[in-house]
Amino acid sequence: MNINSTVISGYQALNDISYLLQGKGKALLVTDKNIEGIPAVQALIAQLKQHVASVAVVNSVPPEPSQHDVAAIVAALPTQDVDIVIGVGGGSVLDVAKLLSVLCVAGAPTLDALLAGEKPHSRTCSLLIPTTAGTGSEATPNAILAIPEKETKVGIISPVMLPDYVALVPELTTSMPAHIASSTGIDALCHLIECFTATVSNPVSDNYALIGMKKLFKSIETAVNEPTNLEARLDMLWASYYGGAAIAHAGTHLVHAMSYPLGGKYHLPHGVANAILLTSCMRFVRPAVVSKFAQAYDLLPDADASLDEEAKSHALVDYFAALVQRLKLPDSLEALGIGPDHLPYLVEAALDVQRLMKNVPTAVSAEDVRAVYLTLFPSHQA
Repeated sequence: MNINSTVISGYQALNDISYLLQGKGKALLVTDKNIEGIPAVQALIAQLKQHVASVAVVNSVPPEPSQHDVAAIVAALPTQDVDIVIGVGGGSVLDVAKLLSVLCVAGAPTLDALLAGEKPHSRTCSLLIPTTAGTGSEATPNAILAIPEKETKVGIISPVMLPDYVALVPELTTSMPAHIASSTGIDALCHLIECFTATVSNPVSDNYALIGMKKLFKSIETAVNEPTNLEARLDMLWASYYGGAAIAHAGTHLVHAMSYPLGGKYHLPHGVANAILLTSCMRFVRPAVVSKFAQAYDLLPDADASLDEEAKSHALVDYFAALVQRLKLPDSLEALGIGPDHLPYLVEAALDVQRLMKNVPTAVSAEDVRAVYLTLFPSHQA
C-alpha cells in the first residue's frame, strides 16, 4: 500500500498554508470543542476564513465515536459539497475526518454500506493534523468505530482514505494532559512493536517500526514529563506517524484484538486498554519473536549490548512493564473495577477479531487468550 501523503512537519508549520487552499471554495474543519479552543487552531480557522469562501466547522466528535455519532454528524452537515476536509484532533477526530472526506463525495457509499464492507471509490482533498501522538490515524487507511449493539469496535479500511496532506506540529500537542500523553504514547508503542512482530510484517513495515521505536524510546517519558519540550513532542508525533505507516503496510495483533472488547463494552480509552494488556501480551508472544524483540531492545537508550538475544527479549518485556508503571498507567483490570466473571465474554469477543488474531506470530487458543486476560486479575491467579 502506497502512502502518498505530503507531510508538513515542525514548529509553526501551519503559519501559512495558503498554498494548500488555492482553488478551494468550501472547507470542512472537523475537531472537538476542546481542541477548537486552542490558540493555534483558532489561528488556523482564521487563516481558512481568509483564503476559503466558505468554512463549516464540525466540533462534536466524541471520544471513541460510534457509527451513530458519525451518522448524526453527516445528517447535520450544512453541505456535503466541500473541496477540502481538515481534521484537527486525536485519533477519533481524524478517523471521522477520513470518513467524511469519503462521505462528502457525490455518489459515495453510505456509512451503513461502508460498515457492511463496500469500499469507497474516491474522496475529497484532505489534511489531517494530529493533536495527540498515539493513534497514527493520519497515516493509516483505517477508521475505527464503536458498535454499541455488539459491544465492540470495527474498522472501515481503504487506502482511499489516506490523506493528501499531514501536518505534524508539536505546539498543538503541548496542552495534552500527562495521562493522555502517556496512554496515547503507549498506543503508538503497541502499533510499532505489534506490526514489527506480526505474521504479515515485511521489510517496509519493519523499517517504519524500527525508526518509530527509536524515536519513541528516546522521547516518550520526556514528552510526558516536559509537555513544552517541542523536540520530544515532535519525536512522539513522528513515532506515532511511523506506527500508523507500519499499520498501513502490516497490522497489529494480540494487544489490539484483546483491547477491542475493553473499549467496546467497558468504554476504556483505547490507549489505557492497550497499556493494561501490553506486558502480558508481549510476554506471551516473546518466545516466537526472540530475535525481533532483541532488535527492538537494542534501540533503548540504555540497552546492554552484552546480553544475548534471549536475555534481550526478556529485558524488552521488563522494560514495557516498568514503562507502564513509570507513566502511571493501570496494569490490571481489577484496578478499574472489572472482575474475572467477565472472562467468558472477553475471550469470545477477542477471538472474534480475526483480522488481527491472524497476525499473532504464534498459535493462539481460547485458553491462551483466557490465560493472558487472567494475568490482569492478580488476586485471582492460582
